[in-house]
Amino acid sequence: MFDILVYLYETYYRPDACPEPVALAKKLSAIGFDDVEISEALVWLGDLTAMAGVEQSLTAASTGTRFYVDEEHDALGSQAIGFIQFLESAKVLSPLQREIVIERALSLGETPIALVKLKVIVLMLLWSQGKEPDALMFDDLFASDEDQAPRLLH
Repeated sequence: MFDILVYLYETYYRPDACPEPVALAKKLSAIGFDDVEISEALVWLGDLTAMAGVEQSLTAASTGTRFYVDEEHDALGSQAIGFIQFLESAKVLSPLQREIVIERALSLGETPIALVKLKVIVLMLLWSQGKEPDALMFDDLFASDEDQAPRLLH
């Protein structure tokens, strides 16, 4: 599924440039993606788009601290939570966007979620809202986990 999401991000500059789901599914199938993965990706992306649309209509601001319940901490893992906190402190994610990222990550049912997958989720959220991370953040989102030194909180 993530290969399809990355393909969409790299191929279509904006989400409105994507064909309708039926045509997109045919195109992805013709390229060689598995039909089950196509279906999963389109459902996941549809849910993301619906949530991102709601987020854009809300203007609530949060100045509080996000605490993760044990189930969230177990499912996401410390590395993913740290990365989410980093993105929020760098103003890449708003509190509402953070919640969408968390929900979409939890919907995968993987424990803990791989950091590379979390980065794709963040990119797809920004893409679905027509936003683009700045160049330094883009490099950070696309760098492989092995290329990066661990983040230190000061």
